[in-house]
Amino acid sequence: MAAVAVHQFAPCITCHAWSPDRSMVAFCPNNSEVHIYKLSEDKWEQAHILQKHDQIVSGIDWSSRANRIVTVSHDRNSYVWNYEGSEWVPTLVILRLNRAALCVQWSPQENKFAVGSGAKTVCICYYEQENNWWVSKLIRKRHNSSVTSVAWHPNNILLATTSTDGKCRVFSTFIKGVDTRDSKAGSSSDSKFGQQILQLDLSFSWAFGVNWSPSGNTLAYVGHSSTIYFVDDVGPSPLAQNVAFRDLPLRDVLFISEKVVIGVGFDCNPMVFAADESGMWSFVRFLGERKTSSTGPKYGSQFSEAFGKLYGQSKHGINNDGVDNSRQRGGVHENCITCIVPLGEAGSSTITRFSTSGLDGKVVIWDLESQQDLLEYL
Repeated sequence: MAAVAVHQFAPCITCHAWSPDRSMVAFCPNNSEVHIYKLSEDKWEQAHILQKHDQIVSGIDWSSRANRIVTVSHDRNSYVWNYEGSEWVPTLVILRLNRAALCVQWSPQENKFAVGSGAKTVCICYYEQENNWWVSKLIRKRHNSSVTSVAWHPNNILLATTSTDGKCRVFSTFIKGVDTRDSKAGSSSDSKFGQQILQLDLSFSWAFGVNWSPSGNTLAYVGHSSTIYFVDDVGPSPLAQNVAFRDLPLRDVLFISEKVVIGVGFDCNPMVFAADESGMWSFVRFLGERKTSSTGPKYGSQFSEAFGKLYGQSKHGINNDGVDNSRQRGGVHENCITCIVPLGEAGSSTITRFSTSGLDGKVVIWDLESQQDLLEYL
């Protein structure tokens, strides 16, 4: 099985992140705290509790180079935590938001981080050496609704966002004095801060998780209509395609190679998507074992099935709870998966290990080395 470790840390987990050496994990147990557990003699023990926010912590990211933790919350604040001595010391980041902060991610060079919010804005935060504090610049008047996810391009300048207005957008976040004009970044380093490079109107529903491929040539994001979208050649003339599936919608997505994507969400089971030699994407299979208990063949009309659900009659493969036993959801996770985090080296072109967390309070570590049918896609 692809799941190699399952840890029940809390009744519910909002988000999680790993330390650079993977010996500690930080997560929010669906409240205003961040709990940090450390692996000691094959056992996970609570090491720290970060208490500074007033409402639910909605985003956590742990930098791999500087060993800093950034957190955001519905209280509209963000903190950067530095490990000093034996304690985590918080530094307040002024976001200037009038709505909840929803997501956060460090840039590849870790000199900036992006915060998506319910105020229809994106905050690009960076450290100002002269004043010894973290400041933010806002990308405003571009989104028509809450920003649900952010993803940095490998060039450290382009930023992709998704929103509940159904659109995916790509912005330039070039900040003079923080970023350098690099020839590898192409024309993106010549763009002004906040300039919109691309707007994708592919989804007619809420848009959630977004992620770049390791090379930055392909962009993937998911819609609440049980559809995942892939965009190549991000620029004036992008090439887009979508894959619709019959299962429940996704919430987050992760490229594990240039041709393989893992999607997680309401189906409680990671989904594998892959591109063939011609670049056409398709659904491959579920990663975990699905709990199914097939009953006999179904007979009768749709009306009789609906009638049976209404009166709690256990027939046509439907139990008294109105659940179709022939298509039970889930596997290792028992509730919606809300977060997926890579466990490989930063900037690696192929990832074989990653972790997921969900509303069931579990953190699950997945390893694809044992999945021979998937290795051929990597």
